[in-house]
Amino acid sequence: MTEPKPRRSGRIRMTSAERREQLITIARGLFAQKGYEATSVEEIAARAEVSKPVVYEHFGGKEGLYAVVVDREVRALLDGVTQSLTAGRAHELVEQAALALLDYIENNSDGFRILVRDSPVGSSSGSFISILSDVATRVEHILAENFKRRGLDPKNAPMYAQMLVGMVALTGQWWLDARKPKKPDVAAHLVNLAWNGLSGLEAKPTLSTRPHK
Repeated sequence: MTEPKPRRSGRIRMTSAERREQLITIARGLFAQKGYEATSVEEIAARAEVSKPVVYEHFGGKEGLYAVVVDREVRALLDGVTQSLTAGRAHELVEQAALALLDYIENNSDGFRILVRDSPVGSSSGSFISILSDVATRVEHILAENFKRRGLDPKNAPMYAQMLVGMVALTGQWWLDARKPKKPDVAAHLVNLAWNGLSGLEAKPTLSTRPHK
């Protein structure tokens, strides 16, 4: 008769690097689902089937783990936007930037939910506003070149870039749950509003009505 093989423990042994990635993945899901404040180190450790000290050993605490998660999401978003800008014409570049943001929202829904939440008080991780500002910085050259060709002041390009990215991001927050219409249609309507508005820009816009002093 063949001797029975010894039973193995149900817990899978991981390297330090594998454990770290496991904790990041678990925390990412919990932060997206519940938010930073409602997620505890105890819950993260329990999901990973480790003790709390293991989490502290790898990240120094919940805020350190949160910072790692946010940093990865920010890099994924910024890299996606930067890599998407391959066209030569300004109109096509605006389309690519809008689609890149929507692609990130579609493919990294949990990550986007984390980014749109407020960062914990005192956290060194960027707020969603600062993240959008970084994205706008990546695309402001699109507008600057277009402004130069049309005789507009390119110094205003950073401000308009903030406006455009903010418009796409706010629409993305809505589309995250609605998921209708389809992504290309959302991008087309965003560019329609942005570009057709930009095509009629005045060199020195003024308000038609001024508030009473």
